[in-house]
Amino acid sequence: MRPMSREEFDRWQTDVVDAYAQEQVAAGNWTADEALGRSQEANAALLPQGMATPGMIFLLGVLADGTPIGRLWIGLAHPRGVAHCAYLYDIEVVAERRGQGLGRVLLAAGERVAQERGAHALELNVFGSNTPALSLYGSAGYRVMTQQMRKGLRTSAQPERITR
Repeated sequence: MRPMSREEFDRWQTDVVDAYAQEQVAAGNWTADEALGRSQEANAALLPQGMATPGMIFLLGVLADGTPIGRLWIGLAHPRGVAHCAYLYDIEVVAERRGQGLGRVLLAAGERVAQERGAHALELNVFGSNTPALSLYGSAGYRVMTQQMRKGLRTSAQPERITR
């Protein structure tokens, strides 16, 4: 693991904003028309100084020959103020390297970095449809702390008529 360079950070910013927008649309939280703008706004709010935002760590996982295998974004201050708990905002293994156990390697490296910086725990959010990530986190010892659930409700142009 090593810190991202400015160029790597800039490329990652584009990728992470696009991916987050797509995840929000797939989850039914945002419309496709609004997703990119909302994702850009959310990212800008979390990173007002970009790469220089205090308390944020941006790491690149690389092989011995320097080939990138994945990226991590960790915030040392939890977004909801949980004491001594860092927050994993993003972890990604490059597409051609997925399924090789590298997600587990990146996750463990991120945990070490957070612990070295004083965190006693690391928390993250995962979309319920992301089965590979759910499996990875569960096998790495993460447990569900809160869970949001949703059920789509039938909508119609006219309300149902109740008869007696």
